[in-house]
Amino acid sequence: MSKAVTMDELLEANSDLERVKTGDITDGKISSVKKNEIWVDLGPQGMGLVSKREMGYGQKFNVGDEVSVSVIEAELDEGYSLLSLKRVSKDKGWDELEKVLADKAIVEVVPYDANRGGLLVESEGIRGFLPVSQLAAGHYPRVTGADKDEILTKLNALINKSIKVRILDLSRKENKLIFSEKEAVKDNMQESFSKLNVGDIVSGEITGVIDFGAFVNVDGIEGLIHISEISWERVEDPKKHLKVGQKVQAKIIAIDKDRLSLSLKQMQEDPWLSEVKKFKVGTSAEGKVTRITPFGAFIQLSPAVEALVHVSEMSKEDSVNPEEIFRLNEKKKFKIIDIDEQSRKIALSLKDA
Repeated sequence: MSKAVTMDELLEANSDLERVKTGDITDGKISSVKKNEIWVDLGPQGMGLVSKREMGYGQKFNVGDEVSVSVIEAELDEGYSLLSLKRVSKDKGWDELEKVLADKAIVEVVPYDANRGGLLVESEGIRGFLPVSQLAAGHYPRVTGADKDEILTKLNALINKSIKVRILDLSRKENKLIFSEKEAVKDNMQESFSKLNVGDIVSGEITGVIDFGAFVNVDGIEGLIHISEISWERVEDPKKHLKVGQKVQAKIIAIDKDRLSLSLKQMQEDPWLSEVKKFKVGTSAEGKVTRITPFGAFIQLSPAVEALVHVSEMSKEDSVNPEEIFRLNEKKKFKIIDIDEQSRKIALSLKDA
């Protein structure tokens, strides 16, 4: 028959067991799960309590689960330890993210909220930020001017959508985690750029229409159609010609470091070359005033042909103010005094008309 073990003998046998210390990370088994607390059995090291604020976000725990915990208070007056599940998870998250940064690896994040500066995301249990400036062409919110409400509307559309990113900046001490979609697509973009040449025809989608032109997403590469390249005719407002979401085919006219310069008008034959044949030097022509400047006035002779009346050809008087002679959109008759097809210029005279 075995001898009964007394309490004094148990205490003596366990006297050399090292108690947990504040800051330690140790293992245990969940013995109780309630709405606002979790009890963890630490074995010979006693019991520990995890309060609601230290449980973490979005995790589910069950009785019997083996967990790692961080010791906040080694021993309270009541005899148990105060523990944290969140801190261990966070530390592991930072460790994993530091490896991701070192490896320059691409990860996927799903934005859970947005503000005017960018998207709020979470990775490995750590909350981070994806700034607007670090979004790739396909997601960048192109808006007219600086309409912050419109920017926020477009960013909200990205909530709950998976985005591939790289870590741009990380600081565990400062609790800073910044992501970049641009960095994640950079390698693919460089490969795509290497396959493109000036003169190529590409397909894309209009992502933004602004005062000076339109932005186009060409397989993740950003392109710009300048207002002067939208049409052979004069374009005053790009929004009357192009709309966001519109599919277009355009010609590459220049390749910059990270952007394409595109042309829509060069997809068609220049109508100027055919329309200019209607006009001859020495003959008269009627046109509409489209612009007035100190040095002269621009006159539209046909949809594609514009000419200039220099200030010296407006009147036989020495001093002339173009704004006193012309009004916008009025029509007048002129004499054609020169046609330079190579430079695409036509000179008119009002005084000799």
